[in-house]
This record gives sequence, C-alpha cells and structure tokens, in this order.
Amino acid sequence: MSAEQIWDDECDVLVVGSGGGALTGAYTAAREGLSVILVEATDKFGGTTAYSGGGMWFPCNAALRKAGDDDTLDDAKTYYYSVVGDRTPRELQDAFLDNGAPLVDYLESDDDFEFMVYPWPDYFGSAPKAKATGRHIMMMPLRPEQLGSLRDTLRPPLPADRGGQPLPDLIVGGQALIGRLLLALSKQDRADLRLNTVCDELVRDGDTVDGAVDGAVDGAVVGAVVGAVVTQDGVRRRIRARRGVLIASGGFERNQEMRAKYGVPGDARDAMGPAGNLGKAIQAGIDVGADVDLMSEAWWSPGITHPDGTSTFSLWFTGGIFVDDSGERFVNESWAYDRLGRVVIEKIEEGRVTLPFWMIYDDRAGERPPVRSTSVPLGETRDYQEAGLWVSAPTLAELAEKIGVPAENLERTVARFNDFAKRDKDDDFQRGDEPYDRAFAEGGSPLVPIENAPFHAVAFGISDLGTKGGLRTDTRARVLDASGQVIKGLYAAGNSMAAASGTVYPGGGNPIGSCMVFSHLAALDMAAGR
Repeated sequence: MSAEQIWDDECDVLVVGSGGGALTGAYTAAREGLSVILVEATDKFGGTTAYSGGGMWFPCNAALRKAGDDDTLDDAKTYYYSVVGDRTPRELQDAFLDNGAPLVDYLESDDDFEFMVYPWPDYFGSAPKAKATGRHIMMMPLRPEQLGSLRDTLRPPLPADRGGQPLPDLIVGGQALIGRLLLALSKQDRADLRLNTVCDELVRDGDTVDGAVDGAVDGAVVGAVVGAVVTQDGVRRRIRARRGVLIASGGFERNQEMRAKYGVPGDARDAMGPAGNLGKAIQAGIDVGADVDLMSEAWWSPGITHPDGTSTFSLWFTGGIFVDDSGERFVNESWAYDRLGRVVIEKIEEGRVTLPFWMIYDDRAGERPPVRSTSVPLGETRDYQEAGLWVSAPTLAELAEKIGVPAENLERTVARFNDFAKRDKDDDFQRGDEPYDRAFAEGGSPLVPIENAPFHAVAFGISDLGTKGGLRTDTRARVLDASGQVIKGLYAAGNSMAAASGTVYPGGGNPIGSCMVFSHLAALDMAAGR
C-alpha cells in the first residue's frame, strides 16, 4: 500500500505546456466533459507554435477538399512512408496520417475555428506521391479585437518578442492558431489555464508524499501516474489528475546540459523555442520510468548569424551559394531547411565544414544578404560588418582570403555554378529540380548567377525549431516504458514525444500537425476512461 496522497488541486486531466498540441488536448478534454488544468512554465501561452507559421500537414482534410484537392490518403501514406521509412513504427505513422482530417472536422464544428489552404510543397519533391502544392493548411487570421484581453497572454511573434518590433495589426500564422485555441478554451468552464507554473515531477501510484518509492518491484516504479508536483509562482503544489497527465511542453532545445547529454548538435542559444523549453517535463517522465527515443534529433535549419552570436532559423533564399572550408559547394541551397541543415551537420561531422560557414552572393541586390526570412529581424549592416559576419571584396579572390578559403577553389566553384545558372540545370546538386526549390523564386529559377562585383559573404550557423526526441508512445499517445508496456495515466505529444516522423521532416506543418493529433488522441483516450 502506498502512503495516502495529499493534493492541493484536483482535475480529470492535467496538461503540461501551452503550444498548439497542449491547447488542442486541453480543448478536446474540456469539450468531452472533463475538467482540465493546463500549466505553462512561462508568463505567456503559445510555446514554439506562437513563433511559427502555424502550418498543419493534414492530408485529405475538409479545407483542402473544399479547395478542390484530389489527394488520396493512400497517396499521402505512400509519400510519408517513403520518406520516413521504418525508423518509427508504421502504426504510429498511421495514427498521425489517419487522424489529421478527422481532427479538422472536429475543430471546424466549433465556430471559433476556421481553416484556410496555404499551398506549401512537400519537402521531398522527388519522393513517390509528393505533392507540389503540399498538404498544408493554416488557421484564418484574427483581428486583435476578436481576442481582446486574451492577446495579452499570447506569446508575441518572434519579431516582437526577440526583435523589439511592434505587434502586427493582424494575428496570423501560429499566433492565429494559438489565439483561436485560447478563444475556444475561454468558453469552456472546465478549463483552468495557469501561467508561471513549472512541472517539476510526476507522481506515480506507489510514490509516497516525499517522493520515495513505496511499491517498487526490482527497482522499477509501478502503478499509474496520478498527478504532478508543480511550482506555481514560486509555490509548490500537488495536482491530482484522475484521468491522466498529458506532457506536451515542447522539447529540451534550450537546455544545453540535456543537449550535451543526448548528443544534440548545435547550441541552445541558437534554438528558436521559447526560453522555457528546458525539457523538465520530459525528464519528469523519464524519472517515473518512461522510455525515450530520437533524443539526439531536432528540426534543423541553417541560421544566419547575428552580432550577438546567435544564429536564427533562416529560409527564403533569393540567391547565393553555400561553400565549405575548401571554398566548394556541398549542398542544394534551395532544399527545405531541415534537409539542408542535416547536410551541414553531416559535413561538420566529416570535418569539411566549420562554423561559421559562408553564403557567397553578388551585388545585384546590394550588400545585404539574399535571405528574406531570418525569424529575428536583421539589424544594421554596419553591425554585421564590424562583427566580421558580412564580408565584401571587389574580387572573388580577395573575398576568399577574407573568409579563409582557397581563392582558386572559390573562383572555380562560382564559375561552375554560373554555368549551371545560364543553363538552369544544376548538375552537382539538382537545385531547382523539385517544386520546393522554386517556391521562393516565384516559379523561376533559384540558380542566380554570381557575377556582379563587389562580391559578398554572409556567415551562417546551425539553428533548430526544437528537439524532436522525447517520450516513446503508442498510437493513443500513451507513454511506454522500456519494456514497451503502457504507463497508465501518462501521455505525451509534440516535441515532448519521440516524433512519429523519425529523423525526417516530411512537409511544412508536420511538427504542429502531429502535436495536435496526438494531443487530441490522448484527450479522447482519457475521455473514454480506458
């Protein structure tokens, strides 16, 4: 028998986190008649989702159908299976693929949710059944007055939160997704959302009040997860969860110690997740016996480097080539960010690339880099130049000397690339052969010659959108232990869960889409009382 538990609060479902997945889980649970307490470690709701474009990769959903989409679920599965492979269980992949469209139907039955199609090519355009227009939707924008005071609790977008810019006049992307979820939850009497509340540990049946195990078998903790210990505004509280605890609090990308422990490349300062993404809830799951997977993985991206030393998620390149330490190209620069980032990491491990690495471009659009999206707004040109991050020279040979690569190699590399640009055919890396490659070239060629002096180089590092390793789950988002058995009462989703997509990023909106699906499935499972 375990000691009698003493609780400060009780609910049916405790949700840890407040991104798109956590809020979807809380909304589903409340709508299904369960009482919910949601705890967010920081002073704003929204998690990484609030920083994002807010895309959702849900094949064959109603919004796509209304727009004339003729995709089939079999085709979507063919594509997904071909890029994800067998790194994760097929049944887990199917749980995501089969439940995206039903989730859209579920949400659309509430007037607070309205979706729109946002064409965004699948990220592996040469894979079987890839779609050039993608399988991607977003929430319709909101006007600030529709949210009212709820906007004060919504984590601002990156340009405002980290870049000091004013809030935009329209609430779009990830802001709109979080805003609509908060709006819908504000109408649910059963939902209690709390800020500044950190999940410190989970309580598993068999634990005593002081955390000692009373009911261990051969050193393993036994029994269901029945609640959690949290610190709310500096005060420790014990919350009982009668149906279960859902951990959907993001990854551990901002925890340098955990990154080092699990061998995650890159640096915590270059991650795009909020500062509260320290992996505490993931660790709490591990502490009660949860198994983990994919712990060295993240959603990668090249990141333009700023004078403060950070490198931030960057895409939408309108020119330029990346070169390695030998002054030679090593990648398709127009690939989707995760594919590109993985090649950079691979070349770093091979000793071919050191950080920073360089993008080379010419002066056709001026000295500022041909990078349209840097997550955090770029500062003054002079600051980057003084930091040695933006370098210019009248010739390629002089530019090569300034960035420390062999001049003859850089000149040869640029000449070869310019020939490809004239022919619109990249014989080395097939840049431009897939729809995504041309997504930011207005249908034209992404092969922009480098011929107008002066020539420029911009420094890049490795950034990420969050770690993707976490607690291993089954198809109902129930957390598993090392023997593959369900830990009753414990669920995980999003970047707190080992990603269903394994080591790849199949398409824009995959992280948020899967986070929402598995949180929804977790809440439905708890509502069913299984």
